[in-house]
Amino acid sequence: MSPVEQTFRPSPAGRAPKAPALDRPAPDLTVLAAALGHDFRDIDLLAEALLHPSIDPASRGAARYGYQRLEFLGDRVLGMAIAEWLIHAFPEEPEGALARRFAGLVRADALAEIAMRLDLGRHLRLSPSEDECGGRSNPATLTDVCEAVIGALYLDGGWEVARAFVRTQWAGMLERDLTPPQDPKTALQEWAQARGLSLPRYTHVARSGPDHEPVFSVQVSVGDYPPEIGAGPSKRLAEKQAAERLLARLRGGEPAPVP
Repeated sequence: MSPVEQTFRPSPAGRAPKAPALDRPAPDLTVLAAALGHDFRDIDLLAEALLHPSIDPASRGAARYGYQRLEFLGDRVLGMAIAEWLIHAFPEEPEGALARRFAGLVRADALAEIAMRLDLGRHLRLSPSEDECGGRSNPATLTDVCEAVIGALYLDGGWEVARAFVRTQWAGMLERDLTPPQDPKTALQEWAQARGLSLPRYTHVARSGPDHEPVFSVQVSVGDYPPEIGAGPSKRLAEKQAAERLLARLRGGEPAPVP
């Protein structure tokens, strides 16, 4: 047994007695399980990974917390799987380059992309109000659910099953660009520091759109250079786009248009 498995794998003898089943999973959960590449012994784990916290607690069955606990576990399992993979895939790279690759592979955008590819949104159990607000296509929700599914795979099948899923689903991303990616905010900060300038300053400019699809606008400036504005569904993504636009201009390129 590997050190990773010794660390993460639960002891069968110590597993709590199985709680009463959830409302019976829809038949298409077996189809989803096949797409995930795993035949669940306990299909209720997969059902729990797809249970949104907006569901009335009285109708949740055994899933007291919805997908949130499994999301907590899945986040750690994903991180270990990606870190182990990178160590073996790039044996000559220093820690800094591996860290940049890691950040790119575990970012919310990557998780949401996997969730959409697997059509996890269609299988979600949502409250009617959350469903009407577009919860099935909400990137933040899809990110959380993807991590919860990884947690369910780990609990039901162990480390090898979870790792196999990650390597299968993330293979295209790992091979997409063999150059270690660099976050635009980090690149802009390094550009400024190399010229003796103060660190980039980010300012929240505006928020628009409905609650389930917000658009944030953020301005970034460096020294006395004219600022740039970026937009996105979160402040973090808006800051990222603003930094990317300003860096492109400072380097002589054309910034991408603000959506």
